[in-house]
Parts: sequence; structure tokens; C-alpha cells
Amino acid sequence: MTKGRLFAVVGPSGAGKDTLLAAACAVHPDLVLVRRVITRPADAGGEDFEGVSLAEFGRRDAAGDFALTWNAHGLRYGIPRAALAGLAQGRPVVFNGSRAALPQARTAFPALIVVLVTAPDAVLSARLAQRGREEPADILARLQRARFALPPGISARVVVNDATPAEGLSRFLDALQPDRG
Repeated sequence: MTKGRLFAVVGPSGAGKDTLLAAACAVHPDLVLVRRVITRPADAGGEDFEGVSLAEFGRRDAAGDFALTWNAHGLRYGIPRAALAGLAQGRPVVFNGSRAALPQARTAFPALIVVLVTAPDAVLSARLAQRGREEPADILARLQRARFALPPGISARVVVNDATPAEGLSRFLDALQPDRG
């Protein structure tokens, strides 16, 4: 496990980012998972996040509480500055990010390592349908967004999460190793 490095985990909906992040933290307790702040209700489900109002987000952003913020899908997302304290302790820190925010993240953190978690369309579609939160048209729109390329100048360690959970975790942990290019 890379010590004192910051990882942005990105990829399309249904790729299994949250599942892989939770599993990686379960087997590597030194890995720090950033709890994002998002302008949606805390009971919206999905990942563990801090839900705040738009006004509260704006107040905290103006106070400098966030190391990184971005807008996506009509919501505001923030990485709390305090959540990165593990870096100074030599611990690897990971956050669930956004492909569109990577240029801003790279500027803020030049040594940032990007891990792109993806899967074939058939796997993504099946996982999205299984969640039961989207209509077929919404799933199709998500699959179209899944084809979004990384911004120019941004490279990533790619994890194809299309097999068993154990295989996906193995591939993900491999992407967090220091000798990966």
C-alpha cells in the first residue's frame, strides 16, 4: 500500500467504486477513506456521506473548509480539508471523485494518483438495474456518460471491475500499490 499518497477514485455509476472502497478499507485499516460532503439529504442512500444544505455547503466553502469542491448532477461535492490529515501521518488517503473535476484536483494535488474503476456496459447496466433507483431511460443516459473520457493530460490506473467481488478487490488493491505506473 502506498504511504502518504492521495488517490482519486473515479468511474461511471455501477462500476462498483463504493463497494471496492469499503472492501479495501476493511482489509487495510491504515487506508483513509474520505467522507464526502454533498448537497443532498443524508438519507438519500448509497455511500456514507455528510448531507448538507446548499447554504451550509456555501458557508463551509467560503470558510475554506474544503480542499476540493465540484459540481455534478445538480449537486455540490466537497472533500473536507481535515479529512486529508492522514497524508501527513504517512497514510494513504482515497476519495470518490469526479472525472470532470480531475484537472482541478490535479492542480490542488500535483502528486494525485487517479484510479479509474470501470466495467463493460452490460455489467454497468445490470448493476444499475439491480439498484432499482433509475428507470431504463436513466440507465441508458448513465451508460452514455460512462463513455466520458478522462480530461486531457490526466492518466489513470485502470481497474476493470467485471468479475467476482474478490477479484475486483484484488485488482483495486493492486492499483494502490507504489510500483504501479
